[in-house]
Amino acid sequence: MRNTTLRRLVTGPAVAGLLLAPAVLPAGGANAAPADAGAAASAVPAPGRSDDARTRGAVMRTLQRMTLEEKVGQLLVTYAYGDRADTADPAAVAANRRIHGVDNAEQLVEKYHVGGIVYFAWSGNVKDPRQIAGLSNGLQRAAAGQRVPVPLTVATDQEYGVVYRVGPPATQFPGAMALGAGRSTADARRAAAVGGAELRALGVNQDYAPVADVNVDPANPVIGVRSFGEDPGLVATMVAAQVDGYQDSGVSATAKHFPGHGDTSVDSHTGLPVIDHTREEWERIDAPPFRAAVRAGADSIMTAHIVVPHLDPSGDPATLSEPVLTGLLREELGYDGVIVTDSLEMAGVRQKYGDDRVPVLALKAGADQLLMPPDTAVARDAVLEAVRSGELTERRIDESVYRVLRMKYRNGLFGERYVDPDAIGSVVGTGEHLATAQRIADRTTTLLRNDDGLLPLAPGRRSVLVTGWGAATTSHLASALERRGADTEVAETGTSPTQARIDAVADEAAGHDLVVVATNKAAGSAAQQRLVAALEASGTPVAVLAVRDPYDVAHLPDSGTYLATYSYAQVSLESAVKVLFGEVQPHGKLPVTVPKADPAQGALYPYGFGLGLPG
Repeated sequence: MRNTTLRRLVTGPAVAGLLLAPAVLPAGGANAAPADAGAAASAVPAPGRSDDARTRGAVMRTLQRMTLEEKVGQLLVTYAYGDRADTADPAAVAANRRIHGVDNAEQLVEKYHVGGIVYFAWSGNVKDPRQIAGLSNGLQRAAAGQRVPVPLTVATDQEYGVVYRVGPPATQFPGAMALGAGRSTADARRAAAVGGAELRALGVNQDYAPVADVNVDPANPVIGVRSFGEDPGLVATMVAAQVDGYQDSGVSATAKHFPGHGDTSVDSHTGLPVIDHTREEWERIDAPPFRAAVRAGADSIMTAHIVVPHLDPSGDPATLSEPVLTGLLREELGYDGVIVTDSLEMAGVRQKYGDDRVPVLALKAGADQLLMPPDTAVARDAVLEAVRSGELTERRIDESVYRVLRMKYRNGLFGERYVDPDAIGSVVGTGEHLATAQRIADRTTTLLRNDDGLLPLAPGRRSVLVTGWGAATTSHLASALERRGADTEVAETGTSPTQARIDAVADEAAGHDLVVVATNKAAGSAAQQRLVAALEASGTPVAVLAVRDPYDVAHLPDSGTYLATYSYAQVSLESAVKVLFGEVQPHGKLPVTVPKADPAQGALYPYGFGLGLPG
């Protein structure tokens, strides 16, 4: 586990100044004779020792042993299919051959000397805790077998709430906007600390969280509840708390998406958003959370594939913008940590330039880690050719490699790259952690409507129809209701129920004492809106739970009882049911303004709104 003192060892002179000092790099540079294979590990400072010069020296000795090809490999972070580093599963092998020209992750590390691997469910990496730990150890063994045995960054997107890669039995938290509704920086830090400890126990040492975007556009299709809210000050304090929590647990935090992705109606996965914030608006709205992340010592910051003309009029996305990454982030905000691009497979970064140009331009702009280039070989070869042609200097490559190696030293990976699978049970999903997640969730649920005085529900046996979005969501709700004596029927309808399905469920509602309906982004779903209206017209009392965006309420004018959970994590659903029965008060307050269905007509519910239960 990361030692806090060790984590802060290398916060001294800027890397550029260090690397450009003529006395630092030996005459032989990358081609100098390598030391023995154990030299890098033996140079790791002992935990708790705060010798900046020694740490910088250890990083430099590792860097100096590397060839140009090995250095460029350190900047590549990609994924591989399979649940083992040496997988022989035919489907995984075929997929890896198609995208990388290798059979498995072990061969990927050997061929490209990649500096990092990122885990996804769709690539078969995260089936269960023991498997994840085994995969992580296998990857680190592959890296240890390289000529220069540099450990890997093993990363994932574990934001919690609606974006997570490692599911139960790992502890699940309610996500950023829910934490924003709870307003507790202590809870935000604790959630990150527990989550970070569990990730590190699985061999994951870099988390692409927290989200530092300020969600000021209710129609934002890609951020939304992934943000802590619309107030820059609230988001800044939450981001700083989570950076501390993750990093004190041994996991590098990644504040994202610089310079701020919160005011766009375009998804950068599928298009290129343009954000029209003036420089003054950027300073007031978008910059505070990133400034807070820098002050908190965030190990890494992720770029956004967005165009902000007032920050860079070139039309280049921020990921490829030198004025944004170097001018703003490096020079004005003073950030000297690792800049990681968002996925280079996304459409937002591929519209203007080819896949061979994007990696080079990202490095020229100031990025360090190149995340998920569409073709690893093309990216590697393009960067190598740029160095050989003089478009990039090897010293520029050295700057980025230095930062990446320094982050790995900070995490203690050179001395502690493997995890103990037998210790997982004492860390991941423990009773204490699960109880912590529930306590935090219980402070986030927000009650927006109780117009008919339905809540709190009186004790007693009742028949409840549980319907709306999500098979797992409706099942969890039904189980929570049954534990409180209800007889439940589940009728899951999805996000776009047909009119025939709506009519059938409304007919079912008439035979029950209560309906609990879950909505998910109903603001953009006329079918979900019709479902709720039909249920309200059935004559049976209805409680609406928005299990994602709180903005849904503006499009459900007939709902008399409405709660916002901001996530469909099981702890959030359990908290909502507790509120229904009056077991806990709905402590959450809106971290965003909810506009009316026609935003031009103003706010329906202001920032900070939230009802309590009577009595």
